[in-house]
Amino acid sequence: MIRENLQDYNSTKPSVVTIGTFDGVHIGHTKIINQLTTISLKNNLKSILLSFFPHPKMVLQNDNELKLINTIQEKEGLLNSLNLDYLIIKEFTKEFSRLSALEFVRDILVNKLNAKHIIIGYDHHFGRNRTANIEQLKEFGELYDFKVTEILAQDIDDIAISSTKIRKALINGEIKLANKFLGYNFFFSGDVVHGNNIGKTISFPTANIKVDQPYKLIPKNGVYIVKTIIDNQTTFGMMNIGYNPTFDGKQKSIEIHFLNFNKNIYHKNLTIEMIMRIRNEIRFNSVDDLKKQLGQDKLSTLNYINSLNI
Repeated sequence: MIRENLQDYNSTKPSVVTIGTFDGVHIGHTKIINQLTTISLKNNLKSILLSFFPHPKMVLQNDNELKLINTIQEKEGLLNSLNLDYLIIKEFTKEFSRLSALEFVRDILVNKLNAKHIIIGYDHHFGRNRTANIEQLKEFGELYDFKVTEILAQDIDDIAISSTKIRKALINGEIKLANKFLGYNFFFSGDVVHGNNIGKTISFPTANIKVDQPYKLIPKNGVYIVKTIIDNQTTFGMMNIGYNPTFDGKQKSIEIHFLNFNKNIYHKNLTIEMIMRIRNEIRFNSVDDLKKQLGQDKLSTLNYINSLNI
């Protein structure tokens, strides 16, 4: 699969296109992509997912607090395995939002992407103020010679429900539930940066992770079992998201204690998969109480790893 910005796309080959944010690429989205690629192979068309970034809400509603389940880079990685030809990203701006439905269809779908077939949800609206719908798209199809396939209402509703459930599960720290809906372990990436070295002083050294993108949704504060790949080896750990209340921490941090591990990994970029939640973040009465609990957390993590028989 090739990821390109819309302005850089210059293929003249006819295509089949679907449109959407596809945030939290999950099982429901996979069904649509499979439909897209099936039509693509059957009719010798290039398969294209046209997506927008920033998210329209970030631009039109100035919603800087909006967090996304997947970054663009993560979305690309997840879509890569689905036999899609192109992920095309159109920068979403206020100017772009003012395009009429005709301009959007003619200038982007037809002239730029050479669309011969468009797969779209029954509830999809487009053009200035989102006034055009699938019926108008079908009329444009007759004018510009492309077919329109409507995604079943049930499939669209299932996707909306799944996306909402995933988001809610992550916000509530219900990682196992989120992973079930996603069809894979929720993950994020970030650089290992210098922290305050408290972990080292209590015999639980940690890697502090600075998340790559500020708009990435990070689950509820607490302690989790996680895994990552370091130097081609799967490495498990226990991760704390929160403020280190026992030490009166003021800044939110993400810290991971990797098991049986003592390499220098500063400045490495790691992809962290979240497996299950152990407990809430707690303010302990003493450092000894914290160390005792960390010992229990380590035991929980080891028991989980042993249950995998690896």
